[in-house]
Amino acid sequence: MTLHAHFGEILHYLPDGRPEYFSDGLLLVDEDSGTIIECTAAQSRPDLPDHIRQTRHPNALLMPGFIDSHCHYPQIDIMASYGEQLLDWLNQYTFPAEAEFADAAHARAVAEFFLDELQNAGTTTAMVFATSHPQSADAFFEAARARNMRHICGKVLMDRNAPAALLDSARSGYANSKTLIERWHNQGRLKYAVTPRFAITSTPEQLASAGKLLAEYPGVYLQTHLAENHAEIDFTATLFPERKSYLDVYEHYGLLGATSTFAHGIHLNDAERRRLGDSGSQIAFCPSSNLFLGSGLFNLSASRALCGVSFASDIGAGNSYCMLATLAAAYQVCQLQGYALSAHEAFYSITQGNAQSLRLDAHIGNFNTGKEADFIALDWQATPLLARRTARCRSLEEKLFALMMLGDDRAVKATYIAGKKV
Repeated sequence: MTLHAHFGEILHYLPDGRPEYFSDGLLLVDEDSGTIIECTAAQSRPDLPDHIRQTRHPNALLMPGFIDSHCHYPQIDIMASYGEQLLDWLNQYTFPAEAEFADAAHARAVAEFFLDELQNAGTTTAMVFATSHPQSADAFFEAARARNMRHICGKVLMDRNAPAALLDSARSGYANSKTLIERWHNQGRLKYAVTPRFAITSTPEQLASAGKLLAEYPGVYLQTHLAENHAEIDFTATLFPERKSYLDVYEHYGLLGATSTFAHGIHLNDAERRRLGDSGSQIAFCPSSNLFLGSGLFNLSASRALCGVSFASDIGAGNSYCMLATLAAAYQVCQLQGYALSAHEAFYSITQGNAQSLRLDAHIGNFNTGKEADFIALDWQATPLLARRTARCRSLEEKLFALMMLGDDRAVKATYIAGKKV
């Protein structure tokens, strides 16, 4: 057992959302197993043995690594693309970029860059869309495995209403997904997600095959999009006139469940939110993407009252890797609807809260003994403005709020994966 003691300010959240804070804390990590041994006040362990390596983190806050519940690694090269709403944005920017992933070398290069950027921004776990090419999923998983990162990913299923070069079929999509599940799901720290892009781009036969995969492989995830844009909702209704609603399309094909994440969910009613909650499904709240594409304002308080909600960057319609930017956008979206998102609620949401939403809280999300040691050091003085603002703060929550509104990837002083600095 190779122990490493980290000293500094420490904040993490208990499963019920309560913060546990140590102004002078000790995080003891076993670097061999990559797990947390202890998180406590430093004064409780005044005489650590000399053989234990020690690192002090002055002017920094140690927290669990950030978790991003919805993003698209193939879309990094179209981030900040101008002027379109969802469906036109897909056709003009997304589909041409994703066609390039037929080249496995390109997929590998983008996966490496994407994971570099996540680490730089303090995100240690994400739920990720690949493209419809199996090699794009292989490239992501290979890169994540080499870094010993905990990620969820899946090959996109898409057999209509997209360029021919990106289409699979119900049969090939099922077969390729099955192969990828057996190759990657539960390999090391990796998980697989069955990934129909959304109802518009999958036939009933393909959605049925997605449901079949979930039934055949219990514990595999489901990720897709739901009720993001009015034109999307209208188009879905024309394609599935026999179904009562957009959500009913997914439910009919067996896609709701405890490991199912539906990105956006902006334009849902309470009955639909309740149905998601009853099934154990959750919505990924993507505030910066929703603002960027003009999709609408997600009602966080109404949704959380009825179903699970996680927070997500939605790269590449989202315009920052950094989950601090996601929190800043979330605060503004909530303010427009009369709800003030607190700093503790926000930071809980992108650590322990997202871990619970993704059913990963047995492994990550806080610093309880035995959890995997994915954590970050956040610099209170990362920029002159942040240093000036936090110097005036009179409470931890006030400092956290300044960090989430003024911080960016420069605030991430260090990122540790399974106890090792990356």
